[in-house]
Amino acid sequence: MPSVVILDYGSGNLRSAERAVRRAGADVEVTADPRAAVEADGLVVPGVGAFSACMKGLLDVAGHRVIGKRLAGGRPVLGICVGMQILFARGVEHGEETEGTGEWPGTVERLHADVLPHMGWNTVRAPADSRLFAGLDPEERFYFVHSYGVRKWELDSGLAGQQPQVTWSHHGEEFVAAVENGPLWATQFHPEKSGDAGAHLLRNWLGTL
Repeated sequence: MPSVVILDYGSGNLRSAERAVRRAGADVEVTADPRAAVEADGLVVPGVGAFSACMKGLLDVAGHRVIGKRLAGGRPVLGICVGMQILFARGVEHGEETEGTGEWPGTVERLHADVLPHMGWNTVRAPADSRLFAGLDPEERFYFVHSYGVRKWELDSGLAGQQPQVTWSHHGEEFVAAVENGPLWATQFHPEKSGDAGAHLLRNWLGTL
């Protein structure tokens, strides 16, 4: 059974993520301990709320260094919701720009949509050879709660020499719904709130550990 750390940096549905990953078949620990986070087979970085608050919390526990060390060693990381957004270079909220971890270029910004937040179930468009969405119906729906997103993918080449796999969704406009980039995967939606489809997706991720 793979070991997974849910990174506790003061943001995210920690217990919900813990339960979902455990049900998917992992031995799970919720902690901010950097050694445990680096050494686990997999690391989940959740996140809810404001980009700037999440980045502050991540920096306070040196989570950016943990993510960097894991990726340097090819060790899997899964970002969820704002935990995905902070992997990008910057976030812009209410005119304030906050630097992200910079694992990927790009800007998290407010979506152009008549209704925000984008809250509820929505379909996604995954690449045909996606490992994250393998075995899932293309019409499957996932649960989103967000007003901000990445509207343009700016990276051509990926980590570990692998071409990034980018999944898209639509709410008012196109936005990045998930990314698979070497050992670094992430979802804008919440797998832990997405029922059987989310559980299937988490099992797909655990199968790579």
